[in-house]
Amino acid sequence: MSLRINDTAPDFTAETTQGTIRFHEWIGNSWAILFSHPKDFTPVCTTELGYMAKIEPEFTRRNCKLIGLSVDPVDNHARWAKDIEETQGYLPKYPMIGDTDLAVAKLYNMLPAAEPGTSEGRTAAANATVRSVFIIAPDKTIKLMMTYPMTTGRNFDEILRVLDSMQMTAKHKIATPVNWKQGDDVIIAGSVSDDDAKKLFPQGWKAPKPYLRIVKQPS
Repeated sequence: MSLRINDTAPDFTAETTQGTIRFHEWIGNSWAILFSHPKDFTPVCTTELGYMAKIEPEFTRRNCKLIGLSVDPVDNHARWAKDIEETQGYLPKYPMIGDTDLAVAKLYNMLPAAEPGTSEGRTAAANATVRSVFIIAPDKTIKLMMTYPMTTGRNFDEILRVLDSMQMTAKHKIATPVNWKQGDDVIIAGSVSDDDAKKLFPQGWKAPKPYLRIVKQPS
């Protein structure tokens, strides 16, 4: 199955470092970020999960839960978490899924393509998850999908930036321009007519082109 933006995120039951969860039930009325890493006790993954532990309060403040995943068993996650705290200075407190049977990885297309020239089409490395990120809205629809190669650590500040943009869009009917960050000007969504925009943004806007209506970021 090929997942697309606005598809309902596939539901599943899985074992995690915080017990068995039913994914949709666990999300509840929050936003959620599901992110996979290739392998426990590996260098790039250690830095990534440590940084997510560091900035988890920023996601919590935005009503967003975090949950990690790899094909390692839950016991490995728990032991590795101590290494993460020792080397990165932060202990992951978010749950991590032990997807040993690859069920969730296959559901979310987190596995790399099978390698040619092997009898089964897959090697052990190809059964490790790539660095995927899914942002899921409270209505359980997928709002962002990103996939990085195994050798490149992700920019989780960017994930936080995108979450800010999407939450602001949902609240204020705006879009965010290239390289936008908190406090920058925003763009009135194209779906909003000028008449409706006058009600939503009575202070007015700058319009170098009729389709490009720039306003101050709403509070």
